[in-house]
Amino acid sequence: MTVEPIEDYALKTRVRKKGGLQKVGLVGCGNMGQEIAYLVARNGINVEFIDLTEERIAEVFIELNQKLDNIIDKWGPTESEKRAILSRIHGSTDYSNVSDCDLVIETINNRKPGTSLELRKEVFRKVEAVVREDTVIASNTSTLIISELASVLKHPERAVGLHFLPSAISGGVVEVVRGLHTNQASVEFVEKFARTIGKKVIPLFESPGNISTRLIVVLINEACETLMEGVASAPDIDATMRLGFGLQFGPLEMADRIGLDKVIKWMNNLYQEFGERKFKPNPVLKRLYRLGYHGKRTGQGFYVYEKGKVVGQTITCPEIFVHN
Repeated sequence: MTVEPIEDYALKTRVRKKGGLQKVGLVGCGNMGQEIAYLVARNGINVEFIDLTEERIAEVFIELNQKLDNIIDKWGPTESEKRAILSRIHGSTDYSNVSDCDLVIETINNRKPGTSLELRKEVFRKVEAVVREDTVIASNTSTLIISELASVLKHPERAVGLHFLPSAISGGVVEVVRGLHTNQASVEFVEKFARTIGKKVIPLFESPGNISTRLIVVLINEACETLMEGVASAPDIDATMRLGFGLQFGPLEMADRIGLDKVIKWMNNLYQEFGERKFKPNPVLKRLYRLGYHGKRTGQGFYVYEKGKVVGQTITCPEIFVHN
C-alpha cells in the first residue's frame, strides 16, 4: 500500500507555503466520526471535532477510550501509542476551532427519519464561515448529492464527497466523489489525504449511493426477501455469501453492523431518487426497524447479541413474523 508523505499536500501553494496537512476537522463524532478521528490521529495528524454539547464531547472521549482498548486487545498497539493518539484529538462545540483546519469533514449521525439534507447544508454554511478559502470541505454522506450540499457555499469548487465504508478502520477503500463544481485541486488533496491514512481511493462522479451503498442495500434487500420466503435461515444465507463468495460478512450480518435504521434511511433516499423497486425496503427489514431492533448497536437485529457476540437469531419463522 502506497503511503503519501504529509509534506506533499498543497491546494494553493501560493497560500499554503509550507504545503502540509496539519489538522483535520470533523463535524459530528458518532461511531463513524470516532473511527475517522482514530485513523487521522494514528497517522500523526491533529483532529478537532465539533459536537453538540460539552456532555456529548465527554461521552465521545469515553467511547474513544473504549474503542482504543478494543484495538489494543485485537491488534496490539501499546498504551503509549494510545495516549499519543488521544493527545492529537480535541473536541469543541465552537465552529471557530476548525478555522485553521486544512480539511473539514461533515460526519453527522442523524438517525431521524427522512433525509438530513438541510442539516448537512447548515453544517457546510457554518464551516465555510470560519475556514480559509483554501480549506477543503467534505461530507461522508453516500446517498445525498455533494453538489446539492455545496450549493450553499460561496466556493462550491472546494466541496468533495469523502465516503468511508463501515467500518472506517478496517475498510480498505474510500470513495472520493467529484461534484458538478468540484475542482481538480480539491479532489487531488482529498485523494492524498485518503492514501496517507492507508486507504485505496475509489474516484467517482456523484450519484446517489455512490458504488458501495447502491450495491450493498440491494444485496441486503434480496437477502431479506430470501429470508421472508422461508428459503433458508439468516445464518445459512450469510454463510452462503460469506464462505461461497469470500465476503467479510454476510448481507444480514452486514445490515446489523451498519444499523437497520441507517440501511432503511439509505434505501428510502435511493427509492426517492430513483423510484426503483429494488431500493424499497423489504417488509422484514421494516418490521425489525419498527420493533426497535436496529442491529448490533441495540443488541438485536437479524441476530441477538450479548456483549457484542451473536447468541441467537431473531427470525425463526418468517411467515408468522411478517404477516401476524
